[in-house]
Amino acid sequence: MHLTPLALRAALALSLLLPLSAAAQIKIGQTAGFSGPVAAGVKETTDGAKLYLDAVNASGGINGQQLELISLDDGFDPKLAAENAKKLLAQDVLALFLTRGTPHAQAILPLLAETRTPLIAPSTGAMVLHSPVNPWVFNVRASYQREAEKAVQYLSTVGARRITLVHVDDSFGADAAIGALKGFDAVKLRPQIVLKFDRAKPELAGLVEQIVRGDSQAVLFIGSGSVVADGVALMRAAGSKAQVATLSNNAASGFVKSLKEHGRGVIVTQVFPYERSLATPLVRQAQELAKAKGLGDLTPANLEGFTAAKVLVEGIKRAGKNPTRVGLQRALDGLKGFDVGGLEVSFSPTDHSGLDFADLSIIGPDGKFWR
Repeated sequence: MHLTPLALRAALALSLLLPLSAAAQIKIGQTAGFSGPVAAGVKETTDGAKLYLDAVNASGGINGQQLELISLDDGFDPKLAAENAKKLLAQDVLALFLTRGTPHAQAILPLLAETRTPLIAPSTGAMVLHSPVNPWVFNVRASYQREAEKAVQYLSTVGARRITLVHVDDSFGADAAIGALKGFDAVKLRPQIVLKFDRAKPELAGLVEQIVRGDSQAVLFIGSGSVVADGVALMRAAGSKAQVATLSNNAASGFVKSLKEHGRGVIVTQVFPYERSLATPLVRQAQELAKAKGLGDLTPANLEGFTAAKVLVEGIKRAGKNPTRVGLQRALDGLKGFDVGGLEVSFSPTDHSGLDFADLSIIGPDGKFWR
């Protein structure tokens, strides 16, 4: 059953009258960096998911059962992410949801197989979660490789030839770099320089020195939001005017704020439709709920969480009146052509990619993403 935007607004209004003690009967677990370098994006993604989950609960939940999202902060530490996942699984959560980070998701994978628990909509585009297909991981966004490839191709079309590739030295950075190199091959270019930095202790000054010395025309900067913002600030202070591009893990208003006066003109790849396009039913529905809840402007990260929640809820509905972890997995494996609002999500036992939408945006003078 799909809730119409009107029904969702009414349900949300009704939720304000519900007693706070209403018991949740379906528990969903989330571990993500609510503190640390990705905190802004994690908060926005989670807020977007809650927009939909709150409205579903207000309308009576799923088969009369309320949904409870249990979120734990892992500080963007893979080891703590795995520890949090164990705690959540011990609380009998039906699924894990909206984890953040590539090495973090990888740290959780053995637990998924051991406990036969689905991980739905990990907030990462790591190819390792797409191929080979993991029976317990259901992605709801395009891969980082696709994004990075598209970014390089765009930079070449605007005349950049001296393009530097900067990436974090972990599984996320290595994965995205593969896509970037595909992009270079497609436009018959090679990266001017390939630079890496440590995820835990990024030393950016030396990298920026090489970018300036090489007079790079563009930089594809693959890393978490605060690190990319610090790198851009150092580049500008050193006199570099290179065009900067980064990936959708930084598609959050918090990232824009962290850039301060250096935000205008930064390119950010996107994996969901334009968050201000009312012509897209998904966006219109999310905007109406956000307005009813008194929230500000919708962000790309909000939209990712909102879409993820729609897929989660649909899977639970199809898993029966008393959903189990294995039952949810089987239900999602049979999800075909599910319309989330202008985009269709499909899974099968041989394909858990969900969506393959990729686009580009640029931060405008108003501090918002333009397309």
